[in-house]
Amino acid sequence: MFIAHLPAGYILSKLVMRRDALYKRSLVGVALACSVLPDVDLAYFYLIDQRRHAHHDYLTHTPIFWLAIAGILAVGLIACRKSSWLIFVAMGLLSILLHLVLDTVAADIRWLYPFSDRAFNLVQVPALYQPWYLNFLFHWTSWIELAICLLGISIFLKDIFQTRPQ
Repeated sequence: MFIAHLPAGYILSKLVMRRDALYKRSLVGVALACSVLPDVDLAYFYLIDQRRHAHHDYLTHTPIFWLAIAGILAVGLIACRKSSWLIFVAMGLLSILLHLVLDTVAADIRWLYPFSDRAFNLVQVPALYQPWYLNFLFHWTSWIELAICLLGISIFLKDIFQTRPQ
């Protein structure tokens, strides 16, 4: 997935959140930010690693990493008696896990790390074209990404027109 992570995070926030959610805008913001958070490793991939290793092999693309971060945040919030903020940790974790699920469609994700180095994906995208991204663009999985983007846009537009004063 290239561009569907953000719309998928938006869709997720709308599915999970109640209409009368106390921190509605903040929860959407957390969902959007966290839906692309695992790809922060792209800075390391391009600037330091010089593209030697697939960025999906980095720790930021393993569920255990994010589960540990969410656990630490949850314990900290509970210790500080801010348990009402746990909804933000939950929304963030759900958005990050959704990112990993979407990546699993056509990329290798190590779901069982550190217990196993086995990578999982649903389909292998054959390397037929140059530059590399054309292989994904011309593969049938790009239709999934397009559908997610169109659904996200339609939900967003519906929200705008429903909240607009008459």
